Amino acid sequence: MSDALNERLRLIRFRRKRERSTFREELRIIPKWLIWLCLALWILAVIIGVAVNLHLAETGGAIFPGDGSIRDVGESTAGLAAAITGIAIVLSAFLFMLGYVYRDAKRRGMNAGLWTLLVLILSPAYLLIGLIIYLLVREPLPYGCPQCCTTVNARFNFCPNCKYNLHPACPQCQREVADADRFCPYCATELSHMPKTATGATPPNNAAS
Repeated sequence: MSDALNERLRLIRFRRKRERSTFREELRIIPKWLIWLCLALWILAVIIGVAVNLHLAETGGAIFPGDGSIRDVGESTAGLAAAITGIAIVLSAFLFMLGYVYRDAKRRGMNAGLWTLLVLILSPAYLLIGLIIYLLVREPLPYGCPQCCTTVNARFNFCPNCKYNLHPACPQCQREVADADRFCPYCATELSHMPKTATGATPPNNAAS
């Protein structure tokens, strides 16, 4: 249990250190088709709502919101459109959240369907608790080996292609050091783990598909 917790904390620190994406970049993960679908449904709902309200006003029916008098038709129609827009914003935000979790979990090598289902189940009763849990425990993004640029998982200790030590430690104090460190920041020991960049190698593209 202690080893699993330590590994989880290590992955969280690893993710925070390597991932510096902005909120705008995270929003780009949401599928474009989902955004356009929500926009089209909102426009359709407003058109139908306004048409129904105007038809009820012409036939003497009760319009929403209002008392049915002709002088309130414009104000009631605007109120109905605002109500539809408010509901559409809430539902769209919920769908965008599910779309984000699915795409983000997929690019991190996690079970996208299972995590999306978990967030869906927890959200109605516990608001954003499902999303918060996902953001806390999600796996770091795969990255390129500093030496040969092969895509590796954050859980790997060594590159499967060139055996490069992905989590180097100081030989003197045994504390973890960064790839680019030439000297240990804790005891000043000279380090010899500097990567040898492969000729012509280019870092892999880890952008979401």
